[in-house]
Amino acid sequence: MDLEKLFLTRQSTREFSDETVTDGQLERICRLATLAPSAINGQPYRLYAINGGKAKKFIPNIMVNGANKWADGVSAFIVIEQTAPYTVQRGTRTVTNEQFIGNDIGILTAYITLAAEDMGVQSCIVGLRDEKAIAEFLNLPEGTRFPLVVALGHSADGYPVREKQRKPFENVYKLIK
Repeated sequence: MDLEKLFLTRQSTREFSDETVTDGQLERICRLATLAPSAINGQPYRLYAINGGKAKKFIPNIMVNGANKWADGVSAFIVIEQTAPYTVQRGTRTVTNEQFIGNDIGILTAYITLAAEDMGVQSCIVGLRDEKAIAEFLNLPEGTRFPLVVALGHSADGYPVREKQRKPFENVYKLIK
């Protein structure tokens, strides 16, 4: 798919078909996403791909206060765990990625959704989630951070690709010479 078409067709999908996402697709999406740039190449994350029957059992972890009811049709998830800041020594300077972790995870998430779309897999970024329940589900310590979850599947038949509604370009762009 060409890049412009990819950007125009990728959207948050909230109605999925019964078609499953394969383990191979999940692995490829994650492999491609980890090519995303990150501050001092710290890659401050771990990715957990949840598929098949485990995905159905995972759904309650993102059903917070009645939200995300559309997730019943999701066939797979990628959970992003935020890892500890990374520090390197560069000559006499100590450099850390701590203040850039949110940016790095945002870039990673964009790579996940675009890689998925390019493979014909639709996605929805889930911000509302129960981090404590996710940690329990993944058998990780309480307090482990999961800033985002990406729901994956194939859009339902007839699910429309919506026209992008964006601010006028001149409101968000200014060329300075």
